Amino acid sequence: MAGGISPLERLLHRDQVLVAIGLATVTLLSWGYLLTGAGMEMPAMSAPMQTAQASGWSPAQTGLMFIMWWVMMVAMMLPSAAPMILLFSSVAKRASRRASTSFFVSGYILVWGGFSVVATLMQWQLTQIGLLDGMRANSQMLAGLLLLVAGIYQLTPAKSACLKHCQSPLQFVTGHWRPGPRGALLMGLQHGGYCLGCCWALMALLFVGGVMNLAWIGALAAYVLIEKAIPQWRYTGAVSASLLITAGAVLLALAVS
Repeated sequence: MAGGISPLERLLHRDQVLVAIGLATVTLLSWGYLLTGAGMEMPAMSAPMQTAQASGWSPAQTGLMFIMWWVMMVAMMLPSAAPMILLFSSVAKRASRRASTSFFVSGYILVWGGFSVVATLMQWQLTQIGLLDGMRANSQMLAGLLLLVAGIYQLTPAKSACLKHCQSPLQFVTGHWRPGPRGALLMGLQHGGYCLGCCWALMALLFVGGVMNLAWIGALAAYVLIEKAIPQWRYTGAVSASLLITAGAVLLALAVS
């Protein structure tokens, strides 16, 4: 009917709404898990982290730490990936690939699961050698180095290239399209890889502000969302790099003085 909405457009709109509700639900559940302590009050985690530093983590503690990191990454990164996921869902629906969106999201989340493994191992190792108190750097040298690395990385071509893919959902989908569920999974892994390449240094700053510091987690998540969603803010990276490098230099100077 002229001027009306076709059945396909109504179906696409409905699916977009359902995907958006699904993403919002997963994000809220992830934040809810963090707000309730992420299992840190369970018996397996009740021993002080100073004890863990002396004797090492038990398998249960290590598993809970990994789950905490993975859920935290989902809570922080999924909102910034929502425009990409919604666009992919629309394109996949037009291509009659109804199940593809879940494979795409699974691939994206798997990448951050891999990062969570590395982050858990780093946290364990840094705690063992006394540079972390379990959740936060207790070394000005370590905190300064992490801030300096994050600031410098903001200015690198690698950061810029990865960020560009995250800021341009249409360009990514048209340039990397693969049909079918397997293709969707590979696309999700690839997009997750770009996202990881864009944000890994910022995520390492969780060791500076506190791994379970919810205000710090929220601030980093908000910055990542702004950086990806508002590419018109050309100087966002330069400003953040300047602040991070300055803060890192100050801490390093204090550490060696």
